[in-house]
Amino acid sequence: MTIGPAEEKLIALAIEEDLGRGDPTSAALPAGMSARATVLAREQLVVCGLDLAARVFEIVDARVTFERLCEEGEVARPDQAIARLAGPARAMFSAERTALNFLARLSGIATLTRSYVEAAAGTGARVSDTRKTTPGWRRLEKYAVRTGGGENHRLDLSEAILLKDNHIGALGSVGEAIRRARAASPGLAVAVEVSTLAELSLALAERAEAVLLDNMDDATMRAAVELARGRACIEVSGGVTLQRVRAIAELGVDRISVGRLTHSAPSADLSLEVE
Repeated sequence: MTIGPAEEKLIALAIEEDLGRGDPTSAALPAGMSARATVLAREQLVVCGLDLAARVFEIVDARVTFERLCEEGEVARPDQAIARLAGPARAMFSAERTALNFLARLSGIATLTRSYVEAAAGTGARVSDTRKTTPGWRRLEKYAVRTGGGENHRLDLSEAILLKDNHIGALGSVGEAIRRARAASPGLAVAVEVSTLAELSLALAERAEAVLLDNMDDATMRAAVELARGRACIEVSGGVTLQRVRAIAELGVDRISVGRLTHSAPSADLSLEVE
């Protein structure tokens, strides 16, 4: 991935958080000691975040070399080496945890996303993320979703109009919310969150470009898909577990948004082992 100013700032913050007051443990090692090590996958995972890990080591000490042994998005098997390092031992061990934190977090998101994508494969439904991301990590976590085969929803609020229950409640009705949104931002498509067939009918009558079926049971979703098919992009959100995603996808929806891809993905199990 391209490491831009936002990523550089986050990496610097992470290094400062862990190493800002020094590392007396690694300082006990001889100043001239060199080490070689490998980063191992301890479970099957989708690799994501190699560039970030490499950058951490580079910032702490540019003499530490980071050799990638696989590509981003590649599935690594348990005990597979995904990177090899060599250089000053003090710097390598001081940077280890910060580098692995980036790599484990992003690989965990990519791995969970791949599981959802594979579960929905062949149905035509696309799996996407939401804005339920770790503050400051959004670009990275959405990159991890793409690496896992998913797609990104809005990066921020400016990218699209999504009228949710609070907007609709404040304005009094689905129709009024859509009309006001179009008047305020005529160049943007309008998506509307609906929880009943009655709300869906109102959104379709106002020609909303997309409808978000929120926390509907399967029977209601099936009826909603029949009503909206060909008239709006149909998205499902709310409570989409890995066990349910296939059944939802087979209803004929266009997109399934899954907040847990970013807010609940477990970090992948990785370790750095000295050779």
